[in-house]
Amino acid sequence: MPAQKSTAASLFTAIAGTLGFSALAGVLVTVMVAPAIAVTGITANNTVGIFNSLPEYIELDSGSQQNTIVVNNPSQDPENPDDDYITVATLYDQNRQEIALDEMNEYVQCAAVAGEDRRFDEHGGVDMPSLIRAAVGQVTGDDGAGGASTLTMQLVRNILQQQAINDETLTEEERKQEIRNALDPTIDRKIKEMKLAIGLEKNYSKDQILAGYLNIAGFGGNTYGVQAAAYEFFGETASTLTAVQAASLIAIVQYPSTRSLNSDDNFAANQERRDVILGFMADYGCITDAEYDEARAIPVDADFVNRQPSVVGCRNATPIIYGFVCDYAKRTVTSLTALGATEDERSAAWKRGGYQLVLTIDPRLQQAAYDNVLAWAPADETRFDLGAVATSVQVGTGNIVAMAQNKYFDDSPDAAEDVTKDAVNYAVDRDHGGSIGFQPGSTYKPYVLLAFLAAGHGVNESYNAGVREVNQAEFADSCAPESVGSNVVGPPWGGKYDFKNDSNEQGSYTIVRGTAASVNSVFIQMAKAVDQCDIKKLAESIGVHNGNPDQELITRPSCSIGGCENAIAPLQQAAAYAAIANSGVFCEPRMVGSVIIEETGEVLEGEPVKCGQSLVSPEVANTAAYAMEAVMRGTGSASNPNDGTPYIGKTGTTDKSIHTWMVGSSRSVATAVWVGNVQGDQAMRNIRINGTSGGLLRHRIFKPLAQAIDAIYPGGGFPGPAPELLTGSPVEVPNLVGTTLEQANAALTLAELGFEDGGQVDSDLPAGQVASTEPAAGASVSRGTTVRVFTSNGLAQPVPNVVGMSPSAADSALQAEGFDVATVCYDPSDVAEYPTTPPPDNTVMSQDPPAGAMRNPANTTVTITYYRTTPGSC
Repeated sequence: MPAQKSTAASLFTAIAGTLGFSALAGVLVTVMVAPAIAVTGITANNTVGIFNSLPEYIELDSGSQQNTIVVNNPSQDPENPDDDYITVATLYDQNRQEIALDEMNEYVQCAAVAGEDRRFDEHGGVDMPSLIRAAVGQVTGDDGAGGASTLTMQLVRNILQQQAINDETLTEEERKQEIRNALDPTIDRKIKEMKLAIGLEKNYSKDQILAGYLNIAGFGGNTYGVQAAAYEFFGETASTLTAVQAASLIAIVQYPSTRSLNSDDNFAANQERRDVILGFMADYGCITDAEYDEARAIPVDADFVNRQPSVVGCRNATPIIYGFVCDYAKRTVTSLTALGATEDERSAAWKRGGYQLVLTIDPRLQQAAYDNVLAWAPADETRFDLGAVATSVQVGTGNIVAMAQNKYFDDSPDAAEDVTKDAVNYAVDRDHGGSIGFQPGSTYKPYVLLAFLAAGHGVNESYNAGVREVNQAEFADSCAPESVGSNVVGPPWGGKYDFKNDSNEQGSYTIVRGTAASVNSVFIQMAKAVDQCDIKKLAESIGVHNGNPDQELITRPSCSIGGCENAIAPLQQAAAYAAIANSGVFCEPRMVGSVIIEETGEVLEGEPVKCGQSLVSPEVANTAAYAMEAVMRGTGSASNPNDGTPYIGKTGTTDKSIHTWMVGSSRSVATAVWVGNVQGDQAMRNIRINGTSGGLLRHRIFKPLAQAIDAIYPGGGFPGPAPELLTGSPVEVPNLVGTTLEQANAALTLAELGFEDGGQVDSDLPAGQVASTEPAAGASVSRGTTVRVFTSNGLAQPVPNVVGMSPSAADSALQAEGFDVATVCYDPSDVAEYPTTPPPDNTVMSQDPPAGAMRNPANTTVTITYYRTTPGSC
C-alpha cells in the first residue's frame, strides 16, 4: 500500500517536526496512523493540512465554576477577611470548584499521575513509549496494549469539550457535534490532541497542567473537578481525602458513566479500577505496601461512599430562609452589566461561573422577618391557602434588607405536594418570580392623597363621611382605556358607585382624620376632586405597578380605595412608601449590592443605585407623611413600634377581608406586610390562627420587625407639612344672612364647604331666616370646612338707650320694653373702682347689652352702671 505509506510518512514528518523526536518515533507514528488512513481513505494532503491548520496551543481552562450568593456578616472579624461574608446559596451550571494544586493533597496528585500518566513528568505532552505500545497494539490487535493519551492530552480533550458546552453561539445540534468532535476516536481528533498537548506543555508548567486536569475532569453526572467530587461522594475536600478515596475518584475519570460513585451499580467497576490505581500508587512510592494492602481490603460499597445531599440551587439555600432571596437574586443576573454588555453575554458569563453575588439583605433582619412571619402565619395551615410576606427596603438606597414569606422555596416537582413549600415569591411581581400581586385595599389611598395634595388641596380640608354613593361620570380621567384580559376598561366611567365605611363613620372629617381612620367616603371624594390619571401617574413615578407587567394600572374610581382590578406586589408597596418617607425621591429596589470575581477578588458593581425625584414633590411627600403619621395613632396603632422612632403608614383590608396589609416606614426603612389568601376567599377576620384573629396577623408581624429594624437602622423625625398644603387653596365663607337653611346649604355645597344647622338665635329677622354663621361671612377657610348656620327666632328687638338717664328713669324705660334690669352703683368709698375725674352724680354711664343690640326681652337682663359723688351714698 505505497500510497497509504506515503501519506503516513508525510503525517509523521509534520508531527516529528513539532515534537522534535527521533525518526524512529516518526516511524512508530506512521505505523499507528497508517491503518486508520487506509480504512478512512483520508489523503495525505488532508491529513497534513489538518495538522498544519491547528493552533499552536490551547488556553488552559478549567471550565465552568460555581457561583455563590453571599450576605454581609454583621459579626465579621476585622482580623479575618474571609469572615466578611456568609455564603447562603451555591448555583452552577456544572458542579465544579476550582482550587489550586496545593489544596489537593499528595494522594490526589499521585493517584492522577500514577493512574493516568506515569511518565507525566518526563514527556512533552505526547508520551512516545505509550504511543509505540498503542501503535503496536493497533497493528497486532492487542487490546491490552493500552491507549496513547497522556494526562495532558486528556486535559486538551476536556477543554475542547467544555468549550463546546459553554459556547452560547452554537445551536444545540452544533454543540452536540462539537462535543462529538472532541471525543470521537478519530485520527483527526488524535492529531489535534497531540499538537495542542505539545503546545500546552510549552506554555504551562507541569503543576499548572496537573491542576487544570484535576479541576476539569468529569466525575459523572454534572460533577466536575476533584474538589466537587470529593465533597459529593465522601463529604471531604481534596485536601483531606485518604489514599483509597483518591484512587476511587481517579478511577472514575476514564469511564464516568460506569464507574461514578453516584450509582450503587457502579461500585464493582469502580473498585476494580481503583485497585489497579492503588497498585500504581504503590509502585510510584506514594503509599507503602502495607497501606496498599489495607486500602485494597476496603470494599467500594455504601459504607465506603458518603454521598452528600445537594447544595446547589435556591431550594438548598442555607439557612433555608434565603430560598426566595436566592431566587430573586438569580433573576437579576441578566441585568448585571458587570457580567457583560448584553443579556446573552451576561448569561454566558454566569453559566461559566466564578462569581459571588453580594446581597443587600441584612441577615439580622432576614431572620427577624422570617421568625415573625412563620410565628404568626404558620406554613402548615391546611384550612385554607394562607400566605404572608414581610419585605423591607432601605430609604434612600432601595436596598432590599429583608424578604420573607411563610413558605419555603422549592422549585422541584414534589413541592406541590407539600403545603409548607412553594416556588412563587409572594413578595414580588411576576417578572421577578412572583405572582401577579394582590389587591391593595386601603394601602392604595396614599397615592390618592399625593394626587390630592399635588392639585393644591390641603390636609385640613374636610369631607362629609356620610356620603355613600357617587356618580362615576363625575370623575375626571384623562387616561386612555386599558385592557384587562379580553376586556377593555376605562374612561369615561359611568353609573352609580355604592360603597360603605368600615366603621360606618359619619359627619365631617378632615383629610388627616380621614387618613388616620381610613374612611372610604373621604378618599372617594378626594379622588373625585382630582384627575384619576394623575393618581396613576404619581403612583407609577414611585414604582407602583400591577404585578402582572402586561397590565397598566386601572383608574376606575373604586381604585381610589383599592377595590378594583389592580394587584400590587408587597415589594413595590414598600419601595413606594420609602419614596414618600424620602421626600418624594424614589429608589428602585435592588438586591445585588456588588459582584466579586472569585478568582481575583475584584469587586464589580452590582445593581446600581437608581434614585431620583419622582413626580411627587418634596412638599407633597412631606405633607402626605404628616397625614400618614396619624395612621400610626389610628388604624395602624397596633403596628406602631412605640420605640421612639416616628413612623408613617397605612393599613389595608380588601372586600370580605380576603387580603390584609400593613405598610409603613420610618425615615430609614420601609416595610410591607401582607397576610391573606394565596388562592381562595377565606375572610381573614372570620378565622383565628393559633388563637389570634386573622385580621390582626399583619400587626403582629409588623411591630416586632419594625422594632428590630429600628434597633439597627434608627430613623429620625419627618420634615413636617408644607404650610400651604395644610389649608390648600382657601375658600371664602359666603354671606348667608337672610337666606333659608336650604338656600344656605346649597350655597355652602357650591363653595365646597360643609353645612351644619346651628339652631335658632335671637334676631329681629323673620323667624327661620339665616341670622349669622360661624365662621362669619368673608372668613378664609380650608375647603370642606363645616360652617355652622344659625337661624332667626324673630323675637329680638333693639335694647333702648338709657345712658345719661337717672337710674330710676333708666329702669322704667327698660322695663317698659320688657327687659329685666340689674344696677351697679359706685361712690368715692369704692377707691379701686372710682374714676379719678368725678362723673355726673346719679347718672347712668354705661349699659350692657349696649343700646341697639338685638335681644329677646324675655331672656335678656340689661345691666346699668351709675356713680354717686357722696361717699357711702350708694
